[in-house]
Amino acid sequence: MGNSVVNPCLLALADGTLWPGRAFGAKGERTGEICFNTGLTGYQEILTDPSYHGQMVVMTQPHIGNYGVNDEDDESQRAWLSGFVVRQASPITSNWRATHSLDHYLRERGVVAISDVDTRALVRHIRTVGAQNAALSSVDPQPDRLTALARSAPDMNGLDLAKEVTCPEAWPLAAGRWQSAASHQPLAANYHVVAYDYGIKHNILRLLAAHHCRVTIVPAQTSASDVLALKPDGVFLSNGPGDPAAVIYAIDNIKQLLGRVPIFGICLGHQLLGLALGGSTYKLKFGHRGGNQPVKNLDTGRVEISSHNHGFAVDADSLPPGVEVTHVNLNDNCVEGLRASALRAFSVQYHPEAAPGPHDARYLFKDFVALMETT
Repeated sequence: MGNSVVNPCLLALADGTLWPGRAFGAKGERTGEICFNTGLTGYQEILTDPSYHGQMVVMTQPHIGNYGVNDEDDESQRAWLSGFVVRQASPITSNWRATHSLDHYLRERGVVAISDVDTRALVRHIRTVGAQNAALSSVDPQPDRLTALARSAPDMNGLDLAKEVTCPEAWPLAAGRWQSAASHQPLAANYHVVAYDYGIKHNILRLLAAHHCRVTIVPAQTSASDVLALKPDGVFLSNGPGDPAAVIYAIDNIKQLLGRVPIFGICLGHQLLGLALGGSTYKLKFGHRGGNQPVKNLDTGRVEISSHNHGFAVDADSLPPGVEVTHVNLNDNCVEGLRASALRAFSVQYHPEAAPGPHDARYLFKDFVALMETT
């Protein structure tokens, strides 16, 4: 990389390609699956989304960090991703809500990051050859060693990562935990929702509370009988990282809950519901990640711009009779939503709770409430 580079850092992919740059954030060395996100904003939400556990994220937006970070926009209690890759890390923070710079935030949370990378070429490479493991180092950027390290990292296929990001014990979220933005008053709790935490995001909880739900968040391995003992009006299946087919305990529990209580799933929760209904999942070549993905609602014919973060998908041809596809991705026609009406269960692959946006699919939370009202 040359002695002239200040704070040299190196990203090495398992296929042997090398991507030099400049270190920022925390000093260290990490491995993970390389992927990219096409969002124009939302880097703080990406950093704290548990669904990115075990992955390195390349931002396609070339200028990252210009609006800083703040304590309110975290989607969980910590940063989860393995590494962060950008074209240019902004040295200037300009936003009235900002409390820190992105560099400070990354150092404080132990996130190893690299800037000055040709992210356009890197993303084109990932799209061509597919997702793969990578190694990132700002302490010993030796090419051959890092390439070997990337090749020895565990493959995402077969990994149950939900158990690594879930809460250690059940905890309650009152509907008034987040107040009404209009009235600044706590909202009444009309429904009790038990939410499985496979890597749940804060904005999901905000929206459930905004729809008058009292939420009990439970660990990923909580049994169906323990969930039913809480007497929920509905069960929510959250987003999360890893291979859905590896989360066998969750699939078994969902099977036992089907038909007994309304169920709404998002992202990993969607994949787990599909598996519990008798379908199968497969790994996408490079996944869908970003806040600008087009999804067609097959019920209405409308196209929704939506937020995504997934590397696996439900196989439409594997779904049994009685399970219908409700949404499809217009880029590759993969399943983005399904419904089992007789069992009072539905799910979407994308993120209707999207923060910072878009908000086209917020109606799905109303659909969940309507399902609870009619049972």
